[in-house]
Amino acid sequence: MIDFVLSPLTWLLAGLAGVLWLRRRSLARRLAAALALAGLTAMTPLGANALVGLVESRAPDASGCAAPEPSAIVVLGAGLDHAPRDADDVGALSATSVRRLLAGVDLYRRHPQARVYLAGASLFDTPESALYERLAVRLGVPAEAITLERASTTTWENARNLKALPLPPPPRIWLVTSALHAARADFAFRAAGFEPCTVVSDRSYLPPGDLAYFLPRTSALRKADAAIHEIVGYLAYRWRVAPSS
Repeated sequence: MIDFVLSPLTWLLAGLAGVLWLRRRSLARRLAAALALAGLTAMTPLGANALVGLVESRAPDASGCAAPEPSAIVVLGAGLDHAPRDADDVGALSATSVRRLLAGVDLYRRHPQARVYLAGASLFDTPESALYERLAVRLGVPAEAITLERASTTTWENARNLKALPLPPPPRIWLVTSALHAARADFAFRAAGFEPCTVVSDRSYLPPGDLAYFLPRTSALRKADAAIHEIVGYLAYRWRVAPSS
C-alpha cells in the first residue's frame, strides 16, 4: 500500500482527479495541479534521474575506509524476477541482484581469506541467498567460505539477523550493494553495531540525452519509484533510532 501511495503515477492520477473535480481557482485545485505536474515530471528520465542522482550522491565511499581491512564480505539481495524452480534456478535473480553478487565475488577474489555472507529471503520457497550461493560457487567461491542469512526481507532485518547467526560477521565488514541502496544499507548496519566499508556494485543515474529524456517512460517511473522508496526508507530508519523525547 505504501508503495502505491508513494508512486509518481498515483500522484499524477490523484492530481488530475483533483483538477477535474475541485472548484475552479481554489487553492486545493492549484495544489492538485502541482501534484499532477510533480508526478508527471518524476515519470520522465529527467525527473527520475534527478531523484536517483540525489540518492546515489549519498552513497558512502569505500576508498575512505580506514585500516584494518575487513575480513568479511556481506552481499545484500535485490529481489527476484520470478519464482525460482529450485536453488539452481539462478536465472530468477534480478539484474540488480546479479550485479551485486558479481561485485561480491570480485571482492572475494581480491580478498580470498574473507568469509562471504549472502543475505536475503524471498516470498517463495527458495530464499534469494540460496540462489546467490549457487551462483557464487559456480563463479569459484568455495562453499565452505560462504554463510547464508535466509530469513530477512528488509535491509533492517539483514543487519540484525546477520548479527544473530551462530557464526556472525565481525563488526568490520565489506558491505556490497547498489549505489541507490547504499546510504540506507550503511545506516541500517551501523545502527546494528557494524562498521561497514560500503562497496557499490552498480549505479542507476543516467545523464541527459536526447528528446526522450524529457518524455514520460515506464522505465523512468520504475526508477523514480525505487528512488522514492530509498528516500522514505532512509527517513524511516532514522526515525527508528531517533532518541525519544
